[in-house]
Amino acid sequence: MHLIIIILASYLIGSFPTALIIGKVFYGIDIRKHGSFNPGATNSIRVLGKKAGIAVLLLDVGKGALATCLPYLLMVDINPLYTGLVAVIGHCFPIFARFRGGKAIATTAGTLLVANPALFFITYFAFFAVIFITKYVFLGSISVGIIIFLYALLSPTIQHDWLFFLFLILLIFLHRSNILNFIHHQEPKINDKNIKKDRINPKKIG
Repeated sequence: MHLIIIILASYLIGSFPTALIIGKVFYGIDIRKHGSFNPGATNSIRVLGKKAGIAVLLLDVGKGALATCLPYLLMVDINPLYTGLVAVIGHCFPIFARFRGGKAIATTAGTLLVANPALFFITYFAFFAVIFITKYVFLGSISVGIIIFLYALLSPTIQHDWLFFLFLILLIFLHRSNILNFIHHQEPKINDKNIKKDRINPKKIG
């Protein structure tokens, strides 16, 4: 019973639609209709600006961290990586936003930061290195799944490494539009000046 509750709680935590709420409350827009159409931190920075994007980033990281802490807080014998992974699924397919969510990277960061800090630093060093070299965020995002899967294969403490292979497949699926754009030479690089055209101003409140 405790296991079912903790899994449900992790999913609901991950389902909190951070970018969608910030976009609607402070900017009067649905972030899923602007920029790359993704309700995540990267598109929030692109469309809403750095302050809003950082707020989305920190809250999405917090979702993963909180879900990962649940086994410790509730004293349930389950690998915290798994509850964090459930929160990531909730972030990608949130019940509070008609299952149209983000692409997992920030919430995954929160999960790893709590469950395995060393893996967090290795994974996100690779993430930023790939982006720095290629200038494509989606390639950095997919590299996160590759690193975590390789860790699961090599780690004696991870029993269900196939789950992390499915996580890699999920990342590829979530970035399918980016991959198609890349193939057709339409995917913008992180330093593309045209991205600035997607920026909007906050709505006047009151």
